[in-house]
Parts: sequence; C-alpha cells; structure tokens
Amino acid sequence: MAAWSASAQDAVEPEAAKILIAMSENLKSIPALSVDYDADQEIVDLGGQKIQYSASGTIALDRAKGFRLTRKGPFADAEVIFDGSTISLHSKRTNVYAQLQSPGQSVEVAADELRVATGLDAPGADLLASDPYAVLTDGVTKGTLVGSAFVGGVECDHLAFRTDIVDWQIWISKGNNPLPLKYVITTKWVTGAPEYSLRLSNWKSDAIDAGQFTFIPPANARKLERVYTDLTGEMSLEAGE
Repeated sequence: MAAWSASAQDAVEPEAAKILIAMSENLKSIPALSVDYDADQEIVDLGGQKIQYSASGTIALDRAKGFRLTRKGPFADAEVIFDGSTISLHSKRTNVYAQLQSPGQSVEVAADELRVATGLDAPGADLLASDPYAVLTDGVTKGTLVGSAFVGGVECDHLAFRTDIVDWQIWISKGNNPLPLKYVITTKWVTGAPEYSLRLSNWKSDAIDAGQFTFIPPANARKLERVYTDLTGEMSLEAGE
C-alpha cells in the first residue's frame, strides 16, 4: 500500500482496497492478454431522454509490443493498433485510416495520446494500465465493498467508488484469479447522469499473436489526416485540408 497515495488509502475501505489491489496485481502480472467486451454509452438528448448506444469488440495487449482494439457499433466498424510507436486507426466500413505518433512506448502514454488527439477512449484502458490501482483510485473520495453479485454467472465482489466528477463501480471475479467483469462510470454533473458500461468476458493470457500489433493498410485504403469521435463515442475519419 505504501506505493499508493495516502489520500486514496484513507478514502477506500480496507476490504474494498484489498480486493481492488488483488485484481490490480493479477492484471499487472500478465504480460500479454486478450478479452472480449460489450460497451453501452448513454446519451441524453435535448428532450431529456436517455438513449443507449451499444458496441462490441476485442482487446489484445502485449505490454512489451503494443495493443489492438476492435470496435463494432451502430455507426462504425473500426480498429486501433499500437505497435510501440505508431497508433493506427482504421475504419473498415469506409476503408480509410489515419496514424498518430505516440510520445512513448507504454500503453498508458499511447491511450492518453489517442484520447487527447481524437477524443476516443480505449475501452478498459484504466484496467490495463501498468498499475491499475493507482490509476483507478486517482481522485477517489470514497470506496466501499457493496457485496457479492453475479456477472455472466460468475460470482463477483461488487465495489463502488466516488470522485468529485464521476462515480464508478466495478465487479471483480472472486477466487485466485480476480479479474474485472463489469465496469460502470456515471458522470454526475451532466444532466441525466449518463453512464458508460463495460462488460468483459473470455479473458485469455496465452496464444497472443504479436503480428496483430502491426498495421498494414488494406488494398485501396485511403490515408486521411484527421480523426474525431461523435457523441456516441464512435470513431469517424475525415480528410484534412
């Protein structure tokens, strides 16, 4: 616990901290992994109605070589590939792509650059950081163990946390291999308190093909200079001037 901030230690109940630390240490110990995800993003329209947009995809990560993220939603079929230096974004639907240079080789640095440059968040990036506990508890003002629950038929510990900006919850599988199975973030100070939900399944820690971290533009793909996200979090590409 000495490696983490005293404020986070004071804010989080000991049992909740113990469970979150165990999950963090487990994830940190895995050099390469893959997982499937389902994501739900809530949008509050001008009439105050919540609309939920759903997407699915996969995440593959090799901490020494890079990552590959796929996302298929109502408006996009895309992939993001990081090879340790270059971040490539490819829209399969329109066969166009864009590339960014990452200022560093780590997953966190690449994910931050992706977020700043495009507005696109890599699903579960906080969970796949080199130290998930430190990232997740940054700014936490309260953390509690809610109790036991089941996600996908798996018994989990359900934890709830608060910060000044968002509330978030996480469901972590019980046992000797604690893994996050569900992650929900609630934006408190936006009308309607919209939520972002992530369900994670089919965790694997072997047979990760490093070749998938190399992006080769498909035939006839067009390289563009600009990338942005819309209100649903879907990736769009457009030509620069």
